[in-house]
Amino acid sequence: MVSITSEELNYLVFRYLHESGFTHSAFALGYEAGINKSKIDGNLVPPGALVTFIQKGIQYLELEANLSPSDAEMDDDFSFLQPLDLITKDVDELRKIIKEKKESIQQDGQDKDSNELDKDNEREHVPETDKERQQKEKEREREKGKVEKDKEKWKDKEKPVEDPVDTKLGGDQVSSKPEENGICEGAEPMDICTSSLPLPLEIPSCDVTVLEGHASEVFACAWSPAGSLLASGSGDSTARIWTIADGPCSSRSQSGPLNVVVLKHCKSRTNEKSKDVTTLDWNGEGTLLATGSYDGQARIWNRDGDLTATLNKHKGPIFSLKWNKKGDYLLSGSVDKTAIVWDIKTQEWKQQFEFHSAPTLDVDWRNNVSFATCSTDHMIYVCKVGENRPIKTFLGHQGEVNAIKWDPTGSLLASCSDDATAKIWSMKQDTYVQDLKEHAKEIYTIRWSPTGPGTNNPNHQLVLASASFDSTIKLWDVEVGSLLYSLKGHREPVYSVAFSPNGEYLASGSLDKCLNIWSVKEGKLVRTFAGNGGIFEVCWNKEGDKIAACFANNVVCVLDFRM
Repeated sequence: MVSITSEELNYLVFRYLHESGFTHSAFALGYEAGINKSKIDGNLVPPGALVTFIQKGIQYLELEANLSPSDAEMDDDFSFLQPLDLITKDVDELRKIIKEKKESIQQDGQDKDSNELDKDNEREHVPETDKERQQKEKEREREKGKVEKDKEKWKDKEKPVEDPVDTKLGGDQVSSKPEENGICEGAEPMDICTSSLPLPLEIPSCDVTVLEGHASEVFACAWSPAGSLLASGSGDSTARIWTIADGPCSSRSQSGPLNVVVLKHCKSRTNEKSKDVTTLDWNGEGTLLATGSYDGQARIWNRDGDLTATLNKHKGPIFSLKWNKKGDYLLSGSVDKTAIVWDIKTQEWKQQFEFHSAPTLDVDWRNNVSFATCSTDHMIYVCKVGENRPIKTFLGHQGEVNAIKWDPTGSLLASCSDDATAKIWSMKQDTYVQDLKEHAKEIYTIRWSPTGPGTNNPNHQLVLASASFDSTIKLWDVEVGSLLYSLKGHREPVYSVAFSPNGEYLASGSLDKCLNIWSVKEGKLVRTFAGNGGIFEVCWNKEGDKIAACFANNVVCVLDFRM
């Protein structure tokens, strides 16, 4: 009998987590199970391998339960069984369930036949005409259909009841029935069918440029603040710098040496998986790009793609990487539980901060010398270069803290967690200022709007956006802690949100393969684009007329945006 090894099973689970977008969990498993040392060739493992493996197992159990030479009635009718039955019950129990339910259906049919027979005996027997034979044939067809409906009722009773999901498109409440709200049915995650949306919402293909070249999922993307360069980071151990032409996009795919520079993080394919590019960030001038990798190294590249520095001190994958505004320090957070400030001038580490008791998930600068870190240990620390202890400790989350972000003035810190809350903190007090509790599942990321005091849009309200595994994005008035809008349109976890430079629009990317653009003022969907893979990150260029999105199917899409 063919058996599966623990190493192979670990790799299948690792790939499933990666493909499903559970990046942190995938990295944690990969780190602890030593996936990077595995001899398994990932190129030979197809996408969705674990799910396929489980489905094949269920099919085998179905077949096994159906093999019964002593009972000719046990045919291939498995509509009476649920997947959970197949996994939790042995063959004899499965046969018993099928037999009992079929007997119940047959008994109902016999009772009906008996009633019909009594009625026929009461009638005077006369030769059947062609018309009468046709009529009886129709009645038999109706009875057959009724039996099939009874079977469906049995199946419906066995299924767990799910809460209907109301979807709001363009601000209107829409029925959760697929045929009424434009949601596709099928085995794939449900997508918004752009063909059934009002035409003004759909971004036409002529306004989309598809950037091809990556050989694995694209996890990160970022526009240069200085020009038309777009950086992307992938699981193929490369980052790429794409030159995006000004003006309207083209529906043609773009690839090749003329418009892209490949930043290779390994010299051969032997150890590719340990060098996934997990995060990247441009400095304020757009002259240097920093990349963080699964191998624990941070690298700095110039805009031409030349490697200028390799920063090596972390002992685990880097999850977050940020330049300070001045550009003289680079901050990195790692699964090794630490954060490091790097001196760009000397290309050496300036200070390592070892306060967390578990992996550091995110870091963010408050100003040029102080910053915040968050971790799976539920803690948030505010640190300062030169200080050996945190200058502030924020304790309040009951789950892993996935992301942190300072507001444009550096006075308020927003955080989000697996405990399904977002919280607002101030350096003036130890407890949270606001506790935002409207989400039903884990909150993966948060973003502040580029509005309010200290921004280029001082007359507009400051807004916080939170994106969750409950498939919604919520917009908050942080001053009073109230919910402004709940943006409902995605059908899978939302992994990334980004405000337009003027703060008027919000882009969101989800595992449902859709990029949505919302009006912040009205809380309505104004544009949508359906790709062919889950979306890990979205970002706007500095002009606000193009949006980039990176996909699980190895591509980056650039979309024109105009209202």
